[in-house]
Amino acid sequence: MRTQEKDAVEMVQIVKQFGSVLANDEVDFRARSGEIHALLGENGAGKSTMMCMLSGVYRPTSGEIYIHGEQVRIRSPKDAMKLGIGMVFQNFRLVQTLTAAENIVLGEAGSFWRGPGWLSKKSEEIEAISKHFGLLFPVDRPIWQLSVGEQQRVEIVKTLYRGADFIILDEPTSVLTPGEVDQLFETLNRMKKEGKTVIMTTHKLKEVMFAADHISVMRKGKMIATMAKSETSERELAQLMVGEMSLASRAQLKAKVTGKPMLTVKGLDVYADHGRKALDGLHFEINKGEIVGVAGVSGNGQKELAEVLTGLRMWKQGEVHFDGKMMRNGSVRGAIELGIGHVPENRMRSGLAGSLDSVDNLLFKTYRSSERSRFGLLRTGSNRNWSQRLVEMFDVKTSGIDSPVQFMSGGNQQKLLFAREIDQGPKLMIAVHPTQGLDVGASEGVYQLLEDLRSKGRSVLLISEDLDEVLGLADRILVMYDGRIVGNMPREAASREHIGMLMAGSEEDAG
Repeated sequence: MRTQEKDAVEMVQIVKQFGSVLANDEVDFRARSGEIHALLGENGAGKSTMMCMLSGVYRPTSGEIYIHGEQVRIRSPKDAMKLGIGMVFQNFRLVQTLTAAENIVLGEAGSFWRGPGWLSKKSEEIEAISKHFGLLFPVDRPIWQLSVGEQQRVEIVKTLYRGADFIILDEPTSVLTPGEVDQLFETLNRMKKEGKTVIMTTHKLKEVMFAADHISVMRKGKMIATMAKSETSERELAQLMVGEMSLASRAQLKAKVTGKPMLTVKGLDVYADHGRKALDGLHFEINKGEIVGVAGVSGNGQKELAEVLTGLRMWKQGEVHFDGKMMRNGSVRGAIELGIGHVPENRMRSGLAGSLDSVDNLLFKTYRSSERSRFGLLRTGSNRNWSQRLVEMFDVKTSGIDSPVQFMSGGNQQKLLFAREIDQGPKLMIAVHPTQGLDVGASEGVYQLLEDLRSKGRSVLLISEDLDEVLGLADRILVMYDGRIVGNMPREAASREHIGMLMAGSEEDAG
């Protein structure tokens, strides 16, 4: 079937191969003017690859692309921009030392040649665009001084400044706070009202159902379905994304019988990097065989709590007892030796080294042990066998254990990280935003790993801003506000409304 007049963009029978890997298999995709179209799929489903071909980053192996009914050849991002196509990547492409305005005009003919007066005039144009679409940021400030949300706005304005009528956003909410997400969706609706085509690749079902007009679902490189939002539901979309996989209802999970305290924190005072008190007289316990969820708005001490318990930050006052022993203050090795595992918030910044392979990343915590080295030399053969066994045991999809982990999908990176931590037999696992950036299937895998730890009598401290995740997984919930525990309740006694009030600082019920 050929292009209909109402289709602003049409991609027909698109195939993309990277060597022997088939990333896109005869995919058809259509989007209209004046709509928000969500391209939904798991990590590695092929959705970002499709959009990279539309924006000129990749060239299709075969297939055709039409813009407003006319066949086009897009061989570079420059070709795409001439056609009015701009893409905002998940990892921003900005020069940190340049100002926002300088980044936006960078590459424009004559940029930086015409003196400060020319740049000032351009800055006025940029400010007018940003105000019109509700994308406010200081145009004269260096990128490194801007928040992540402001940097994303710079990227969006850059596409609008260059005349884009098709705006592609790759996982746009993965780095944003809830407030910034709401603001972004307001901006997208303004673009839609002005007739622009907004294509958003994502795996977040709630956001899709809130923001999109039409939804296309991809799985394993193929287009599975396209429908209007009014014709589907979150459950149906989840099933389309993951196929026949059974999605367990975590809200029905029963709490396991817990044992004696594994971790006891008493009167903990901790200061953040900027000198403000981040934890104020903190007191709580975690029992053996218990998942304790920490709910709270970002910036209320959760980050510092995880760092203290894993030895990455020192406390000023108080005591921490673990499995009957006093913890050493600010000792990473001490925390590891006690049996504390850690899955950090940013897996590629704090958990894994992207340029290294699976073997090296798995060895980070055990390379000194007699099992992994002898006389200061690594046991190469046995370490490779051990790594291969872990990769298979945790179902980590990789092109080989010698391949850099940066080329894995986010879900497989997370599984490799869990494999390393769980292999140590941790008594307590501290998991910080463990499903951030993961799709439905990968998130289910993470939940199962945490539940398996609990079933073996291990403890879990789950720090998450996803209230559904905390309510569905935790046996007991702590609510943090302004560095203090303001709520402590079993899962059965928790309600979304009450937790929301505590998170906002409207109530205090330390239980």
